[in-house]
Amino acid sequence: MKRRAKDQEIDNGQVAEWLSREADNAKYPVQRALRAAGRAAFLWPEEVSNLVRQKRRLSEPVPEIRRNFFTWSEAQKLLADKPDWRSGIKGDLQMHTEWSDGSASAREMADAAVKRGYQYIAITDHGKKLKIAGGITESELREQGREIYEVNQHFGANDFRVLRSIEMNLDVEGNGDMESDALAELDLVLGAFHSSLRKTDDQTDRYLGALKNPNLNILGHPRGRIYNYRLGLRADWERVFGVAADLDKAVEIDSYPDRQDLSVDLLKLARKAGVRISLGTDAHHPWQLEFIDFGLAAAVAAGIPKERILNFMSRDELLNWAGKRNKTRASKIRPAGSRASSLAAIQARTAV
Repeated sequence: MKRRAKDQEIDNGQVAEWLSREADNAKYPVQRALRAAGRAAFLWPEEVSNLVRQKRRLSEPVPEIRRNFFTWSEAQKLLADKPDWRSGIKGDLQMHTEWSDGSASAREMADAAVKRGYQYIAITDHGKKLKIAGGITESELREQGREIYEVNQHFGANDFRVLRSIEMNLDVEGNGDMESDALAELDLVLGAFHSSLRKTDDQTDRYLGALKNPNLNILGHPRGRIYNYRLGLRADWERVFGVAADLDKAVEIDSYPDRQDLSVDLLKLARKAGVRISLGTDAHHPWQLEFIDFGLAAAVAAGIPKERILNFMSRDELLNWAGKRNKTRASKIRPAGSRASSLAAIQARTAV
């Protein structure tokens, strides 16, 4: 007897077809990834229907290099019960433009952000030593600042502003690649590691060095992981997050799908430490601003309170917090009774 259509099981060829059809309507680089996945479906050693029926995965167990990443549908499901998170977010604090390795102008990124109802975005093109990503010099940073001023003039009295920022390149000791005088002109400074990211020994010291950098507001994509490409660094994360909280620095959830860094397991430790969280899409094109949903979903899953997330601050609140970076460390100490109640306590925790 011929099997009825409704009883037919999904086979690998159908999965390949679905992925290929999705690729036809997707934008680069998602299109490329879907096409590759479609081709790979033909090589799976077992029919997907068998795995689904037996509640198994294609790879058992999932290797760490692909573990703890949300799919788009998982992120949407998490946010479905939290509509106020999407409506309440006021900005995106990491993105790139044609000044480094992005594909759009500051004005185009701003227009896309306004459509999303944002009050602000931070343009964070790469610092000069990351030449592979078109890093900009101090003079170029100032020239970009003039362009951003013109963009802000265009919006005039609208409740929107492009913030001047940068993704400063950090060396293994936590030093940045830009002069302090140039950084002092910015609204806020994000810094991130882009080298020696495959080390397997404890890297706590480099994180403490970065957090002690007086120019830094936000530590970007802290672990440096990339889906199915790089595990990222290891550290005493409780200590790292504790120091960040003591110094009132923020750590980022880089919401780019391949990064999702910090992951939920580390965000739970960050929540316990009381550290501030920053959300950035790491967008290189206006449409990628939608990636913010990955960061929001991770924050929801980890139980991060809204009041600890920079992106829920008003623009004035954010700028007031960011402006503290040039003050002395002593001015950032928490009151007595909190985790660190003296300068000596902070210095002891940050000793490298």
